[in-house]
Amino acid sequence: MALHIVDHPLLIDRISRLRDKNTSKILFISYLDQASSILAVFSTKNLALQPIKVETPLETTSCYVLRQKIILIPILRAGLGMLKSFQFLLPEAQVFLLGATRDEKTFHTTLYHGHVPNIDEHHQLFLLDPMLATGSTLKKAVEFLKAKGAMSIRVVCCIASPEGIKQLCQSHEEIEIFTGCVDREVDSQGFILPGLGDAGDRLFGHADNNFEFLP
Repeated sequence: MALHIVDHPLLIDRISRLRDKNTSKILFISYLDQASSILAVFSTKNLALQPIKVETPLETTSCYVLRQKIILIPILRAGLGMLKSFQFLLPEAQVFLLGATRDEKTFHTTLYHGHVPNIDEHHQLFLLDPMLATGSTLKKAVEFLKAKGAMSIRVVCCIASPEGIKQLCQSHEEIEIFTGCVDREVDSQGFILPGLGDAGDRLFGHADNNFEFLP
């Protein structure tokens, strides 16, 4: 597994603002979008290219384009806060959603939405979630995507925990993780410390967990 900690002054600043409990919902959305833009640039830095011929208005020239097809997969709900910035840079990318819920006592993750077509070695996947906490959700997501045929997956998050990184490393050593920082630890309730709270709630409001799964 490759862990990439993105060191950029603007990203450090935006994550600090995301941590602040007094940051309003509107500003939280904006700061997450800005942080995600920086992460998008760095997490795509070493994508493979292939040569092509392009007709300019004046002549034919040799250029390069991305070799792999890009698929963006935000984890519902919080991952949606990162999607717009990635789509801005990669408008040609396909987008599929994964929904996951976690048992607050056991931290066991259940996927409740995952309509993803078959994937092959020509696809580069970006799994988007602001927080890599216990690692159970992203571990489950990676397992699901690999079962669909995914060969190359990059996890992108603003904040990660040592426990979450270890969880992914032990289960999927080929995965690349791009994050803005690695925090101290995960507490007994599965929250990253010092963290930034529940990213989904701060983006969209408090979630009512008393819902029924669709048949």
